[in-house]
Amino acid sequence: MTNDTALTALPLAPGQWALDPFHSSVNFTIRHLGIAKVRGRFERLEAGLFVGQRVEDVRISATVDLASINTGNADRDAHVRASDLLDVAKRPTMTYRSTRVSGQGEDWTMEGELTIGDVTRPVTLAVEFGGLVEVPMDGSRHAGFEATGEIRRGDFGLDFAPGLLGEVVKIQLDMQFVEPKKTT
Repeated sequence: MTNDTALTALPLAPGQWALDPFHSSVNFTIRHLGIAKVRGRFERLEAGLFVGQRVEDVRISATVDLASINTGNADRDAHVRASDLLDVAKRPTMTYRSTRVSGQGEDWTMEGELTIGDVTRPVTLAVEFGGLVEVPMDGSRHAGFEATGEIRRGDFGLDFAPGLLGEVVKIQLDMQFVEPKKTT
């Protein structure tokens, strides 16, 4: 299958798609003490999806406000934001920029660069295309995606609390994007 055929199989109109922030989330899981998982999310996210004429032209960019961490425990969240752990004063955001998208049907792979603070590393995400639907209330068309992957904290200089927190952070993104308005 050529890349042009793969793009045709993904029914997204060319243009700049806008994030639907009310139906999108950035979630993570990390081991605590090696025996249990702590789950959390980041509440503030900006992202955009650019769809071109070919798969090679598809690009995603996202910025996450690290201070918006929410693990369901306000004291823990405040500690994670502090200078001895995540240090959101020094590392206020996490950004992702795709460099290559490939796949077909529902299963895609997105290669890109993740930056936390002043460290940038390659990160590949498995992407599931959930589909495209027209919203009855306003006629807008939404596309849904789930992306999963993992990073190693040490790769980004986040090697605090060894033994307490796991090295691997699993990431799950649930994203909806709104099709650009057609111009006549």
